[in-house]
Amino acid sequence: MAFEAEISLRIPNMKVRPLDESGYPMDFASVRLKKRVTVEAIPKPGDSIQLTSRSGRPFDATVTRAEWSEGLNMFVLSCQYGNRSISAEEYGALAEDPEWEMKPLI
Repeated sequence: MAFEAEISLRIPNMKVRPLDESGYPMDFASVRLKKRVTVEAIPKPGDSIQLTSRSGRPFDATVTRAEWSEGLNMFVLSCQYGNRSISAEEYGALAEDPEWEMKPLI
């Protein structure tokens, strides 16, 4: 049986970070990228899952937490980007994808 879940993705900072609307370098530690996906089973912490962006190239993410959200009425899968760094091209594919929404933690 398939489940709808929300991905909350943490991405690493880049050496040369994009600027926010105020002209300051963005700190990816304080934001998460969110997207709704369909999963066959709820993954456990430590499991690797494959996600996609607008570019269509899949990338790996590691599940750090899976918890039920009463407000969303679905599971939220907290994930970390699979690589230690992210290229400007990979970040651009995520940032320009309308399915991925950037949300500040505060």
